[in-house]
Amino acid sequence: MEFHYQEPYPILADDTQYKKLTSDYVTVEKVGDRQILNVDPKALELLAENALADVSFMLRSSHLAKLRKIIDDPEATDNDRFVAYNLLQNAAVAIEGALPSCQDTGTAICSAKKGENIYTGVDDAEWISKGIYNTYQKRNLRYSQVVPLTMFEEKNSASNLPAQIDIYAERGNEYKFLFLAKGGGSANKTFLYQKTKSLLNDSSLEAFVRERIMDLGTAACPPYHLALVIGGTSAEANLAAVKKASAGYYDHLPTEGNMGGQAFRDLEWEKRVQKICQESSIGAQFGGKYLTHDVRVIRLPRHAASCPVGMGVSCSADRNIKGKITKDGIFLEQLETNPKQFLPLTPPHLEEAVSIDLNQPMADILAELSKYPIKTRLSLNGTLIVARDIAHAKIKELLDSGQPMPEYFKNHPIYYAGPAKTPQGMASGSFGPTTAGRMDVYVDEFQSNGGSMIMLAKGNRSKEVTNACHKYGGFYLGSIGGPAAILAKENITAVEVVDFEELGMEAVRKIEIKNFPAFIISDDKGNDFFESIAH
Repeated sequence: MEFHYQEPYPILADDTQYKKLTSDYVTVEKVGDRQILNVDPKALELLAENALADVSFMLRSSHLAKLRKIIDDPEATDNDRFVAYNLLQNAAVAIEGALPSCQDTGTAICSAKKGENIYTGVDDAEWISKGIYNTYQKRNLRYSQVVPLTMFEEKNSASNLPAQIDIYAERGNEYKFLFLAKGGGSANKTFLYQKTKSLLNDSSLEAFVRERIMDLGTAACPPYHLALVIGGTSAEANLAAVKKASAGYYDHLPTEGNMGGQAFRDLEWEKRVQKICQESSIGAQFGGKYLTHDVRVIRLPRHAASCPVGMGVSCSADRNIKGKITKDGIFLEQLETNPKQFLPLTPPHLEEAVSIDLNQPMADILAELSKYPIKTRLSLNGTLIVARDIAHAKIKELLDSGQPMPEYFKNHPIYYAGPAKTPQGMASGSFGPTTAGRMDVYVDEFQSNGGSMIMLAKGNRSKEVTNACHKYGGFYLGSIGGPAAILAKENITAVEVVDFEELGMEAVRKIEIKNFPAFIISDDKGNDFFESIAH
């Protein structure tokens, strides 16, 4: 067989709409027969700074249109519509530029293709990092990156660096970029399954998808843009394709394979997987049809002895944006500047929520919640204590050393969250819930000590949490994952640090809330909303 090189991911078109940032910082110089594009490093800084700023406060028009589609779909449940409407309202708040769409403003990721005829004369990653640094310093974003000092000691980097920057070489004199802000929720819902040839038949693949789709749950803030990648020359290649496919980067791949091993989309399986997601009844967080907006199924070549299968999502904070530098200047993908146009004239009709006063003794709050079944929609008013991963670990250290549970953990419901910076003149920065499952390991012990009796967060939880709530009389309440900006603007009236101030965004806080939306997910009778869906 003769030698033939096949580009692995032949993207056949780019229908991205770009806006021009500037014509500065690029010049063309002829060197021999080549047209060299000289790129001032400030171009990289400018592009990265603007990309991370835009993607933190704006979304793609196509993504917003799919949220509106949920509201207009007669087959959508009230819960689907409620989540979609809240996410559109959130986009309308975030576009004002003060409150980012999600409090977890993410790990900054840049994947770039640098044409061989481009000259910068610097370490490009350093200047891209500088642009990312500028945005996180100047805007009301959260520093989420922790760096290890020893195997077990970590500290927040206080800059949101390091970023993940991957630069590849290709022919030509264009510099192409994909920037992502990847929050922990969706990053944690990236899965690699090492399978074999036995998976590659109709019935086995469908059974696999039906089973594994349950791994996603709701912790990463659906509705999702789901990517399923089958094959890959390595596990690393598979997962890299998952991330880019979930960002829409591979939408214009071919739709059939060839003997060169080109990547392709399988449109038939995309429809089938989308149908499986709809039939799961998980819905847009609290039951329904819309676990996913859409699905991308990518098929890759593989080693005969391996069949990696990757699955991942881009969540309701669909923070992906393209950029490019050419001889004509610096360009960035145009995101939607008027998300309000996607809101319906009147909100979707919903039954009245049950109002719960949190400013009463814990025993009285528990007795009130005990009157209502799982899936009941609530409106919370009063005081919450905010604590997440590191604060929980600190409190466990207190218990392990024989010290008592802090009274604030006993007297108030616990909200799992970590805020973004507070804009000037506002009570709170973006302050949505974090993934509940990371705190599951603490629940039984904490409830046995009288704490964490009511927990508020996002996503499904383990059977151990349901059992603990049944054993000790506790509750887990689900909050909508995603609309962090509107929660800060409309529902949080005051914030103060009460413990572990040195932990930054992970410090324990006390917040005052009004009309804060939530659902009863796990109750004191051993019932669990997500388990009921699974069965």
